Amino acid sequence: MKTIKIDGMMCERCVAHVKKALEKIGTNVEVSLQENKATLETDAEDKFIREVIEEAGYEVEEIL
Repeated sequence: MKTIKIDGMMCERCVAHVKKALEKIGTNVEVSLQENKATLETDAEDKFIREVIEEAGYEVEEIL
């Protein structure tokens, strides 16, 4: 399970955009606008997760 702190999400449309991008690389994806974070089950490397989110137009603050 990975938790990603994301900067740049401002609305539910942003949440949907991030969720759609992350569903391509993991399962059980949940994105919270209030907490500015996403959680997902994945074996993907942190670098790849960061690239996916940045390609979607958002900034990764931290991956836990």
